[in-house]
Amino acid sequence: MACKQETSHKKLMLIDVDCGTDDAQAIMMAIISPNVKILGITCVGGNTQLDNVCKNVLRILKLCDCLEEIPVFRGSPTAILGQNINATDFHGVDGLGDVPDANAPGLEYLQKEHAVDAMIRLVSENPGKISLVATGPLTNLALAVRMDPTFPKKLYSLYIMGGNMESRGNTSACGEFNFLADPEAAYIVLNDYLCTTYIATWEFSCRHKLSWEWYDEWVNMGTKKSDFIKKIYAHSLQYSRSEKEQKALVDGPGFVPCDSFAMAAAIDGDIVTKVIECAVTVELYGKYARGMMVLDLIDDLKKTHKAFVMNGCDMEKFKALLESTIR
Repeated sequence: MACKQETSHKKLMLIDVDCGTDDAQAIMMAIISPNVKILGITCVGGNTQLDNVCKNVLRILKLCDCLEEIPVFRGSPTAILGQNINATDFHGVDGLGDVPDANAPGLEYLQKEHAVDAMIRLVSENPGKISLVATGPLTNLALAVRMDPTFPKKLYSLYIMGGNMESRGNTSACGEFNFLADPEAAYIVLNDYLCTTYIATWEFSCRHKLSWEWYDEWVNMGTKKSDFIKKIYAHSLQYSRSEKEQKALVDGPGFVPCDSFAMAAAIDGDIVTKVIECAVTVELYGKYARGMMVLDLIDDLKKTHKAFVMNGCDMEKFKALLESTIR
């Protein structure tokens, strides 16, 4: 199906990614959604190095026949303090399972404008209308508010995949990858972005995992896109389907498409059936707790702005979105 970006009266969306396998799925979900118009995709170092992130996004856009319609911008290659981590052991060195495509588009397709400049420009041109979906480290978002303190006020809403709600980590004892990759950026965003904010945490994603039986049917539908998903996930599934990894998940085994939860919520708010409304922040210090998201349930932070931490999901609607993505 060709990319259809021309229709008016759609939800306007910016997507900020560190494009690994689950980011790829989330981008494909947004592209196929008839009520969404993607104004741009900004890239940040995270799951893999920044050049790979950019190449991966371009590769997905070509797969979805959107290479000419959706601009892609190169953002920050490192965390604010430059102390980078990556997830190449899980996503593959290139971020997409180390299954290269000789015909994939090159970096010449990137826009010349820096990602942070593009974010500020696009939101200023469409004040109060854009939903920003962030599925990687929050470095670009933190830089945007430092360059333009009015930036968050011009957003319609913000959807984040990252952090945790019960101090369960997937990269350190208490740290979820996206927040641990740049804790200072996550702290800035949760403090300075006062727009409507939804957060899909690690534990939320785990508790709404899909069965492996469903996954096997999903990736074996015989379409170009299902074949692509099956190919890029093959590397990570060596880990995620292993007995050790499945025991480490919250509430038992299954397929956990983390980034797709934040994207699905941005596309259809009815997918979120329950939230915890509270102030949130990020721990910046400590041997074990650096990068951990903190939910202030007793008003200790005295913050007036409360985030919506996702805590319930309409799984039938969520599965329908995932299934539509690979047709």
